[in-house]
Amino acid sequence: MKKLFLFLSVLSIGTTLLIQNNTTVNPEKETAVINQLLDDWHKAAANTDYNGYFGKIADDGRYIGTDAAENWDKKAFEAFSKPYFDKGRAWDFKPVERNIYFSKNGKVAWFDELLDTWMKGCRGSGVLEKEGKEWKIKHYVLSMTVPNEVTQEVIPLKAKYEDAYIEKLKEKK
Repeated sequence: MKKLFLFLSVLSIGTTLLIQNNTTVNPEKETAVINQLLDDWHKAAANTDYNGYFGKIADDGRYIGTDAAENWDKKAFEAFSKPYFDKGRAWDFKPVERNIYFSKNGKVAWFDELLDTWMKGCRGSGVLEKEGKEWKIKHYVLSMTVPNEVTQEVIPLKAKYEDAYIEKLKEKK
């Protein structure tokens, strides 16, 4: 009897672990859900809906902005952004292209998107994690795009600001 109980216990635990580790994701459904979440997130900023915007970022989420010094946890990004939302003038990023990918277990997704912004073309990329039944943005990176044809013209403009910052970071190592 003990052997049968032990066998059934091991079988039950093994089956549970197998099911948990092989969760299949319905890519079409989850892609639609994530597209809607990201579209709503961008619209919340455009409409200065502070709670709608920050509610989509995980509590331990990160936001990396276009400036080399912009590497914020959620709390710091909220503090930086609040005055813009309070004045009714946040940002309006419109996605024109987006790709979404999933981990094998379907609990993590990553994406890249091309955005039409006041800075012209920008690239957004990020990681989302499913918390219960809800996707949350864990990490987002916003970058300005630079056409290859004008890179040499842009470098001196960036260098004026970034050389000192990069040296300061190197000194910290």
